[in-house]
Amino acid sequence: MSYVLPFAIVTPPASFRRRTSPVSPPPVPKFIGRSMPRKEDRPLLIGAARFVDDVHRPGMLHATILRSPHGHARIVDIDTDAACARPGVAAVVTAEDLGAGGPPIPMRMFSEAGMGAYLQRPLAGEYVRYSGEPVAVVVAGSRYAAEDAAEQIAVEYEPLPAVIDAGQALLPDSPRVHAGTSSNLVRSFQVRSGDVDAAFAAADVTVEARIVCQRHAAVPMETRGLVAESDDATGELTVWGAAKIPHINRRILAEMLDLPHESLRLIELAVGGGFGARGEIYPEDYLIPWCALHLGRPVGWTEDREEHLRSTNHSREQVHDIALALSADGDFLALRDAFVNDTGAYVRTHGSVVPGMTAGLLPGPYRWPAFGCDVRQVVTNKTPAGTYRAPGRYEANFARERIIDLAARRLGVDAVELRRRNLIAPQAMPYANGSHTDGHAVVYDSGDYPLLLEKGLERFDLPAMTRWRSEEPGPGRRRGIGTAMFIEKSGIGRWEYARVSLTAAGQPQVHCGSASLGQGVDTVLAQICAEHLGVSYDSVSVHHGDTSQVPDGMGSFGSRATMLAGSAVREAAICLRRRILELAADELEASVEDLEITDDTVRIRGDRSVGLSLPELARLGRPAESLDRGRAPHLSDEAYFGAEQMSFPYGLHCAAVEVDLETGGVQVSRYVIAYDVGVAVNPQLVEGQIVGGAAQGLGGALLEELAYDAAGQLLSGSLMDYLLPTAAEVPRVDVLITEDAPTPLNPLGVKGAGEGGIAAAGAVIANAVSDALDVEVLRLPLSPQAVLELAAQGAPA
Repeated sequence: MSYVLPFAIVTPPASFRRRTSPVSPPPVPKFIGRSMPRKEDRPLLIGAARFVDDVHRPGMLHATILRSPHGHARIVDIDTDAACARPGVAAVVTAEDLGAGGPPIPMRMFSEAGMGAYLQRPLAGEYVRYSGEPVAVVVAGSRYAAEDAAEQIAVEYEPLPAVIDAGQALLPDSPRVHAGTSSNLVRSFQVRSGDVDAAFAAADVTVEARIVCQRHAAVPMETRGLVAESDDATGELTVWGAAKIPHINRRILAEMLDLPHESLRLIELAVGGGFGARGEIYPEDYLIPWCALHLGRPVGWTEDREEHLRSTNHSREQVHDIALALSADGDFLALRDAFVNDTGAYVRTHGSVVPGMTAGLLPGPYRWPAFGCDVRQVVTNKTPAGTYRAPGRYEANFARERIIDLAARRLGVDAVELRRRNLIAPQAMPYANGSHTDGHAVVYDSGDYPLLLEKGLERFDLPAMTRWRSEEPGPGRRRGIGTAMFIEKSGIGRWEYARVSLTAAGQPQVHCGSASLGQGVDTVLAQICAEHLGVSYDSVSVHHGDTSQVPDGMGSFGSRATMLAGSAVREAAICLRRRILELAADELEASVEDLEITDDTVRIRGDRSVGLSLPELARLGRPAESLDRGRAPHLSDEAYFGAEQMSFPYGLHCAAVEVDLETGGVQVSRYVIAYDVGVAVNPQLVEGQIVGGAAQGLGGALLEELAYDAAGQLLSGSLMDYLLPTAAEVPRVDVLITEDAPTPLNPLGVKGAGEGGIAAAGAVIANAVSDALDVEVLRLPLSPQAVLELAAQGAPA
């Protein structure tokens, strides 16, 4: 049985996607475009928010996972007798109990025939392929008892050579990560537009470099966890701790557990950060529900930080051999790239999303008469890799924006001017960039890149920062400035569901298929509902993440919630507004066109003396009253909104840095991000998204790296070794939000805002440090040691 779930399977039919608005929304925006206070904050501030570790079910057992200490080994034998004999132990589960380790965990997107051979099963059977891979599960009355019992499991391993370097993994004589496969190459594909070879042959200047983006990860504040409980009376299995894509995960888990979809309920709780890594199906997401079903008792599990760093998706690791062809005047003639994406030991649920997005967005905001990209996705004996905020684009922007700066230096021209000269003109929109993602052509929907560049440089005050750079910084210090442009994508996933209704008490409610990961989705959807329903913002409540309350949805990933869920909420709200006005028109003996909703009351325009409140209308909408009037009972409406194409927000990062030649430290003195999101529903939330993303991007640029030794052991398996930026390292980020290019792909005009803050951080810091040291940065992170090595290559201090 195949578990692959292409989007086409879950896309609702066209008949369910309402596109016409039966009544015009209020003419003057009241809530969209305003920084309304967040609805999510109060429970968090008063300690009332419920996280997965706060879930305690009667009679709950606790699980721990025994993980492989080897990067690559054959399992010769597992002896669980001593562990099973420990007091309080309810079960010890191995691959044999699941039947060959359980069903393979499927890809949900960007999949291709042949990739199934590299999928992971919940428990390792004959081989372990990365340090941290689950080998057994121990379930006991407490986590302490489970941990003690796990230490008693005797596993005999036969160590095997580990494949650590993705380039070496492609050699014909390289050991196979997956025994029985013909290669460590999971997938390869090419993108071609124009005659690349001819463009390079005719070029006056060509520049090429090998540019390396290191392996690092999202590292959210809350680690993964879940609680599962089976109800024998109803046959329902409930899982607490879902995040990001609860409805998709329900479909996948139901198939894997051989359960009817309707008998599986997933509940999203408060989530301490997601950033791409949280919410996908991992081995534990199958193992814990399986244990709950077979033991007939609730089972809970939460990973510790060491487990998280060894087993939750890593990301970013790519090696680019990139080249740029130019005319003597600085016109871009062609971009050529061949990159290798290290996907770790297994292909996880994202399939080829990361390399696919790298190839798709590598052209950036520039005109390329010719473009070519060769992509290879490779398995190694490392923790499996997946998505991390701006997956594939952080890497692509680093490679492209670095090679542009190298070209500017080769030509002896200003790097900003070189970019300006080659930007796509706004008149060219919509613009096919010559690449594709998952077989779909990448077509930029709208944008004014030259205008954004000028606005961003003005906010950065480039003349003043250039003067700052030329000033004497003091002994042993160097200054540099850098810029980097980027294109982001949003609206992936094609569709979303929403329902807007009045409760029996007349309170407006939104139910939607999106999930909350801290991005403010409740606030934004409440603003959109209030705007188009015509009610007060404070009166709207938003509900999501419980598959028993929301029939379907695609979730929150890829900067999609506002664009798709927001548009579905808008449509449902407008339809419900019409129904409310029609009901009130009967009671007030007025035409619908003469009515308005103000202060949660329906009134005749220009006459505030007579009206019907929402609670009164909710009473009139009950079954008895409605049926007497020949109307459908209850005031509720639902909508699916679909968009076949993604939208593409865009932006600019500018940075000024000061480098300490004695310590190798990099101080970011000024950081500006200009970002066009089409329409900012809540500018404060957009700014928060951008600033948070910048902090993560700076961590990836300067500190973070998941390094391995030759045997496949993770060398940065704790927060003592894996360095994250603190408040001392993150500068004030000056954000300019622009709304010059609303997208035509949805009625709100909105584009995604979640990933632009991180997308070009690695690129801009690398460009600024290169400028400061008069060298070319070709790899990240720019750790103190790396900076000192680079400084030694540059001009004398």
